[in-house]
Amino acid sequence: MKAEVPSAPGDSSAAGRAYRNLRDAILEGEFAAGEMLGESGLAERLGMSRTPVRAALVRLQEEQWVTIYPKRGALVNGLSERDIEEIADARYVLEAAAVQRATPGMIEKLLPRLEESLVDQADALAAGDLRRFIDCTTGFHRMFVEASGNVILQEMSDRLADRRRYMLFRQGERLIERREEMLAEHRALIDALRAEDVALFAETLRTHLRDTHDAAVERLTFVP
Repeated sequence: MKAEVPSAPGDSSAAGRAYRNLRDAILEGEFAAGEMLGESGLAERLGMSRTPVRAALVRLQEEQWVTIYPKRGALVNGLSERDIEEIADARYVLEAAAVQRATPGMIEKLLPRLEESLVDQADALAAGDLRRFIDCTTGFHRMFVEASGNVILQEMSDRLADRRRYMLFRQGERLIERREEMLAEHRALIDALRAEDVALFAETLRTHLRDTHDAAVERLTFVP
């Protein structure tokens, strides 16, 4: 039996714990797209009753990670190629627009944080620590949106974070294999910001996201 996920601030209920555990299992590939999950099996896995599991599945259905079929279970949803394309488009719009709105002072404060993140990414990749790298690169890209100072843009970016994690975990070892390429692309984004060249940043970002999209399409299992 798998241990329960530690409680998060503000949501220590059994349903909250069940939700976090099941969501992470889906994002990190423990449950495959197309797999049918039963309440009883999940309750046993988590060491709790079926009631909080049921509530967690309802929440995951609202987020489109599963589709509930009464008396049968919950089917794990995947991402289609169109989903991946739309995620890449949305990320491009958010990150490019945020940087365009950032003041020179915001960019100056951001650069040391980006450099620190790049070092952390390199360390994680060198160690083959996929989870740590995914956390680092997700935070790296969120910094571009933070630079705008626009809370709504940040909220929109956060809504895409789980789908980005899902895509990256599905690439698995492919991320480790592409480490030099990915780090070089992240370095190019930092250099464009340092040069205060917003147009170059946008074009570099477009290329980077296209490469990430292509790798995701190559590795993901689609559910029609």
